[in-house]
Amino acid sequence: MTHHVSSMLETYPKELGNIDQQKLAECIEACFECAQTCTACADACLAEDMVADLRQCIRLNLDCADVCAATGAVLSRQTGVNVETTRALLEACRAACKMCGDECASHADMHEHCRVCAEACRRCEQACAELLATLG
Repeated sequence: MTHHVSSMLETYPKELGNIDQQKLAECIEACFECAQTCTACADACLAEDMVADLRQCIRLNLDCADVCAATGAVLSRQTGVNVETTRALLEACRAACKMCGDECASHADMHEHCRVCAEACRRCEQACAELLATLG
């Protein structure tokens, strides 16, 4: 786990409420890692000679990157937590990661960047599911 994510959560001047701090930190890290990986995968897809065949992969990569970045940012803010928004974002992030991960996995044998991206998507999808389970 990234030390900085946990350190920032630990320095928060108020109680974090009923949220599992470790799961929260893991999810924030997974979201930002997935956003970066999906952005890089989309860029790598654009550099491939068969770029037209990767159009859907690029679209899902970019959608997933945006959803993950937004989710990581909202999860990083703990003042006045809105559980309904948090839950909706986690569900959207999990769905975006599932779709992108499935698409990238279908290209993983031909493109190493898609294999790496599928792994990041699976990790983020799981982290979102685990954090959602703690929200009750």
